[in-house]
Order: sequence, then structure tokens, then C-alpha cells
Amino acid sequence: MSARTRLVAAVATAALALTVAGCGGSEEADSSPDAASVTYLTSFGTFGRDSYAYVALEKGYFKEAGLNVTIKPGTGTVDVMKLIGSGQADYGTGDLSGVITTMANEKMPVRAVAAIHQRSMAGIASLDKAIDSPEKLPGASIADSSGSTNMIIFPAYAKAAGIDPKSVKFVPSSPQSLPQLLAAGSVDAIGQFAAGKPLLEKAAGGKTVTMLPYADKLPDLYGNGLLVSATKLDSDRAEVEKFTAALVKGLIYAVEHPEEAAQLLKKHDRTADEKVAAAELTEMRPYVLVDGGTAGKLDRARVEAMIKLLAGTGTLKSTPSADDLGVYDIAKP
Repeated sequence: MSARTRLVAAVATAALALTVAGCGGSEEADSSPDAASVTYLTSFGTFGRDSYAYVALEKGYFKEAGLNVTIKPGTGTVDVMKLIGSGQADYGTGDLSGVITTMANEKMPVRAVAAIHQRSMAGIASLDKAIDSPEKLPGASIADSSGSTNMIIFPAYAKAAGIDPKSVKFVPSSPQSLPQLLAAGSVDAIGQFAAGKPLLEKAAGGKTVTMLPYADKLPDLYGNGLLVSATKLDSDRAEVEKFTAALVKGLIYAVEHPEEAAQLLKKHDRTADEKVAAAELTEMRPYVLVDGGTAGKLDRARVEAMIKLLAGTGTLKSTPSADDLGVYDIAKP
């Protein structure tokens, strides 16, 4: 199978996933016929940590920007990139370490324009205090999905923490199975984002979950970023600026009003657990609103540092430039 055939197949698969997930898509109820209609993909599903898009929708921030926005659940960074790059979505959210790794393997017409998380939320989760320091990682079994952000970043984290990355055994597992694997004690730990702690504790019957955040050792890593197609940037930069401002406004409101944000999410996903969703946003707040920082800001020097850090792990097939990855004057203070 040629590289082009593989790409077409991958895009088709991602499109099918979007179609299925999109059955729960949300659109502005009183949308204006004169406003531009665009599609936004969450990072993964409709968890509390992605509720800020629904906040921007329900609070009218998108409408104020002259946009009719349809929100669809994403299925991970790579699929979000493929759907944006192929023109099947306009905007989406993906982990910036994953974006760098993907672009190192295959150039895509996708650019980051804002940082959702000023620090990476990636890390290791264990029950109680089984792994509460990097020194307890050697010999541990950690379940995570293949190619996950946690696996991508781990070699850099291990180096910064002074441990051998090969001393840890990663167990490839589906994202859906991770909470159960941890709760059952089938593995010592799982790869998880900090905001996922409340959901894990619910799955574990109320047991305490200890997070080992990568940001403790790698403070310059961004987490998720807002992604847009390069074509959209070239053809309508003004729209990109308005969308970015509205989404970041929703992001700030969501982490400052987690209970209300959870209620707004519930309107679009009846299966959402409001208590867990609000707790996820509370966990996410310090990763969004960093002391002395500007919410949404994407800094070229930090992206260059991320590229250098990931290239140093030997996992990148090529080294993309900061300009290949982002545009740094869209998210305004």
C-alpha cells in the first residue's frame, strides 16, 4: 500500500469516526443566517475538560463573533489533524506534543494558533500513593494507548527525572479500558491527563488517585492547542482571530465557573456527570491560568524548545520548524 493510499484510508477512517461521533454535534440554537458556519472538534469526546467550547456556544461568544459553530466530539489529536487538514472540519483541539510528533512524520496543512493549556496536563496516575515520585517508576507497568501523548513525552520526562525510560514497561491498551485496568490493579499505573483524576476516582470506587504530572519536570511543555487549517488561515485570518478570541473567552469562563460549565455541557450530552465534569475543570484551572501568563497565548520560543526537547528523545523522524507548526500572533492578550 502506497503512502498516499494509507493517508486516504486514514482520513476516511477518521471521517467515519467523526460521522458517528457527530450524531451528538451541537449547534447554535438561534444561529444567524448571515454568520459564517464552521465546525469545531473537541480533543476527545465530551468530557468536562472540553466543556469550554459548549460554554462559548451557550454564552453567545461565538454568536457575538458572527459565527455559527457546530461542535463535534473529536477522537484524538491525529484524527483531529487529519479531518482539519482534509477540509472536513475548520477548527479543533489537539495536544501540541502530538502535533509536533505527527508533523515530524508527515507534513499536514494544519497550524496551532493558541494554547489551551499553558502547561502539559500529561502524567502518570496510580491508586493511593503507589507511584508518588519518579523514583518509584522503575519496574512499573503502565497502561496507555499506543502513540499517546504520555508515551511520546515519557522519554523526555524520564531523562529530566533522572531515570532510565526503558525501566518502565508500557502496556498498550485502549483509552476506554484504562480506568478499569487501574481500578482492578491489572497494572501499576496508567497514562492520564491531570484533569482525568476525578473520573478515575469515580471508576475506582472513591479510592484516591495520585497524579505524577510531567509538568513538574518539564514546565515549558504546552498541553492542548487550538488547531486550524492552513487554508482557513490564508483565506480568512479575521475569522480565525474572532473564533480564537471567542473560544479562549469560553475557556476562561469555564475554569472560573466549573459548576455552571458542567451544567451547560449537560445540555449537549445527557450522559455527562456534572460533578465529575466540574471537578475536571477545577483540576484543569492551574494549567490554563498560570501566574503571570496570558490564557491562550502561544509563544514561538516555547514551541521551539518543545521541538528541541522531543527531537532529543530520538523519536522524531524529522525536525519541523516552529513556523511549520504555529502562528504566534493570533491569540491576543
